[in-house]
Amino acid sequence: MFYLLLLVPLMVGVWIVALQMQKRRVRKFGDPQTVAQLMPDASPRRMRNKFILLLAAIALIVTALARPQSGSKLTERERTGVELMLVVDVSNSMLAEDLRPNRLEVTRIAIGRLMNDLGQNRVGIVVFAGEAYVLLPITSDFVTARTFVNRLSTNMVVEQGTAMGAAIELAANSFSSMSEGSRVMIVISDGENHEDDPLEAAMLAAGRGIVIHTIGIGTPEGSPIMLDGDYIRDENGQIVVSKLDEAMLQRVALAAGGAYVRATNRSIGLTEIVEMVNNTESVTFRAMVFDEWHEYFRWLLIAALALLLVEMLMLGRKSRILARFNVFK
Repeated sequence: MFYLLLLVPLMVGVWIVALQMQKRRVRKFGDPQTVAQLMPDASPRRMRNKFILLLAAIALIVTALARPQSGSKLTERERTGVELMLVVDVSNSMLAEDLRPNRLEVTRIAIGRLMNDLGQNRVGIVVFAGEAYVLLPITSDFVTARTFVNRLSTNMVVEQGTAMGAAIELAANSFSSMSEGSRVMIVISDGENHEDDPLEAAMLAAGRGIVIHTIGIGTPEGSPIMLDGDYIRDENGQIVVSKLDEAMLQRVALAAGGAYVRATNRSIGLTEIVEMVNNTESVTFRAMVFDEWHEYFRWLLIAALALLLVEMLMLGRKSRILARFNVFK
């Protein structure tokens, strides 16, 4: 909403242009000083003040639309659901364009939509390339989760590769203690160039009661990888083509009692996975949330309406009645 504040400098620019055009018209009519004597009630200062009041009112309205608020009370609530860890591949191969605009962008959009369907479930995010780390610990704050999803990038992990096994192991250790028996992991990757043993990691996770679903991003035919305006090449100068490794992703899902889904340009497959997640046995856990909110937009709107009222009542010319009470004459 704050982008609407760009209207303020735009209006100032239009006002300055209109003022210059007005001055040119006066000069065409005659000498400006002579013309000013013919318009004794004209008041450029009043017009300027009216314009400033209008700008201030617009700024207050935009701020009200942004809906400023603060949490006044942090309470502990009980929720029933599952804990879901998203394990996302952010290696350079996710820049391949066999899914439009590229694999990573499709993943980012799909996860953003997923946040609307999680209900009372909790979510965490692990990203990986040549190494893995926790981007977002388990949380029920989906607003914050969306912010982290929007930050997904291949620059998050310096070391390139596909350490899927390490990512699965890290995600398995990131569930909270209260979620035992209700843990689900979703691995989103092209499955290519795995540097460790994801199958062994999946079997260990399954032994801890964790269900792992996998989503294959890409196509078996593959696509070149565009990086910094050029395609990635191998040591022989040949363009590298990144292909989806479905076999590995299928084995990982099978080892942990989950399902494998291949993403397409129309659907990444998260909808189908979420239906499976919703059928998973739920547990009750406690979450800290802001319960009571102070809203400030009403006061901003009242102030804006007051400024608009003053602007409408203020004359654009000098008032002969008020001039009689000019004590500074």
